[in-house]
Amino acid sequence: MTATGCSAAASDSTLDNARSKGTLRVALTQANPPWNFLDGDNEPAGYDVDVARELAKRLGIGKVEFVGSDFGSFIEGVRANRFDIVISGQTITAERRQQVDFSRPYEVNGISVFVGTGNTSITGLASLKGRRIAVTEGTTQAEYARTKIPGARIKTYKNATLALTDVGQGRADAALVSKFQGAYLADKNNLQVKATGALLETEVNGMTFRKGQQDLKGKVDKALNDMIGDGTLSDISRRWLGGLDMAAELRKLPAGQAR
Repeated sequence: MTATGCSAAASDSTLDNARSKGTLRVALTQANPPWNFLDGDNEPAGYDVDVARELAKRLGIGKVEFVGSDFGSFIEGVRANRFDIVISGQTITAERRQQVDFSRPYEVNGISVFVGTGNTSITGLASLKGRRIAVTEGTTQAEYARTKIPGARIKTYKNATLALTDVGQGRADAALVSKFQGAYLADKNNLQVKATGALLETEVNGMTFRKGQQDLKGKVDKALNDMIGDGTLSDISRRWLGGLDMAAELRKLPAGQAR
């Protein structure tokens, strides 16, 4: 893309275009339950999906078009205007802020170490040194494994289901996965894995869109604040996250992280 093309794209209003078309294009993996996945009818479902539909309604946009993508392609895709917004649990990081803008946080997530059910040698971070570590490509868990686990032999996958399956079948020693997602996938797919040790870290996730979209950010942040305040986000999270109240979790964030 030429510099002129970038400038022209950046001057467009994502929000105005979505309202004009009556459709909000939302990217997600469609493979990260309970956050987002395809149900038995091959329709998008999960926490992110319900949040996206409620957000669109509050933005005055009648339809949501869900676009399947993955963590390795989200930033490039939103910058290239292949979709309007990413609602798929992207962690807010300083490096990503150089390329895209984020909404205020809409979810927090804890990262656990998952091992095979019969594994007793791995009990947390210290025992991962030199091990075969399964991660979803393009995630902060992948970066964590590369930078904080000495000698890690990293195996990357398109989604957490594939990563956990390999751990359960002994083709990887451990996987770094969301505590909610890992437990959900293990139960749903009868995967022979378990969480072990303390959480490695807590991640703060936001919605992602092209830089310079201040009108979109302002409206999205207001809608999210309203959803937190009126109980809508609590209802959605309790449905999908085993009774967890995500609004209560978000209220615990330090003031600097809650924007």
